[in-house]
Amino acid sequence: MSDILISPAQLQNAMAQEPWLVFDVRHDLADHDAGRRAYDEGHIPGALYLDHERQLSAQRTGNNGRHPLPELSRFASLMRGLGLRPESKVAIYDASGGMFAAHLWWMLRWIGHEHAAVLDGGWQAWLSEGGLVEAGVAHGGARAAKPGSEPASQTARATTSRGDGTEGGAGRLEDGREAGKQGMPTVDARAVLANLQDPVFTVVDARAPERFRGEVEPMDPVAGHIPGALNRPNSLNLQSDGRFKPPAQLQEEFLALLDGRRPEQIVHQCGSGITASHNLFAMELAGLHGSALYPGSWSEWCSDPQRPVATGE
Repeated sequence: MSDILISPAQLQNAMAQEPWLVFDVRHDLADHDAGRRAYDEGHIPGALYLDHERQLSAQRTGNNGRHPLPELSRFASLMRGLGLRPESKVAIYDASGGMFAAHLWWMLRWIGHEHAAVLDGGWQAWLSEGGLVEAGVAHGGARAAKPGSEPASQTARATTSRGDGTEGGAGRLEDGREAGKQGMPTVDARAVLANLQDPVFTVVDARAPERFRGEVEPMDPVAGHIPGALNRPNSLNLQSDGRFKPPAQLQEEFLALLDGRRPEQIVHQCGSGITASHNLFAMELAGLHGSALYPGSWSEWCSDPQRPVATGE
């Protein structure tokens, strides 16, 4: 079993041996209530639901992206309220090839929790392998937080787009990246802009090729990409059955993309920081450690008309 990726059979066996904290983060960017409805209809027994719009994002201001990171200390408080302890073993799943699960995995690493794994193949794989299903709200332990009804102490709300002014020991790295408690670094728009003039890292964009090239833009008001960025659609991390490619294959593909760049010189970006986490997770799975996340991503970048935009390849 990988430290960060777990199969349905492995999770079933592990949960039979000891308690696991399981989070359901199924979500639909076009229908924000779809994930909660799916959870209520059926979920892994004991799983707690977390909402990417209401709990795993800070308040949107119009210029901080579609899914701005909550303040690190507030997110840590939310997770403690849901039962997370330093020794907790965590499994996370979605029904979207792991993109929302990888984002929560990254956020947990960001606050210093290292015992977390993404369920390979997600909800679909759990069902196909005969996993047990529970409906309604999970019984025992912390209750699944229902959007709009959770107490303020369990709601991730913040006014900043990054978790950098926190109690968790965050600090600025020499290249301008912000490091969370355990060194999961981020960059902000200012660092990306400065990097255009004095490059110290390379941006890898996880969006679909047609969005990267600026041919279509279904989510944000401006089409195109950050100048100098490379394109690696996060869908390339998966096999046809929705499970991750083997680590050796991912390593080969990412090394070809990086073309001699070190993993620590890579900053992942997408539309709003979610699928970028999928690429970052895939690199970690491949043994390529240390890349950073630009949480605001394209939705933040394009909110300021003064920031340059590139189109085409």
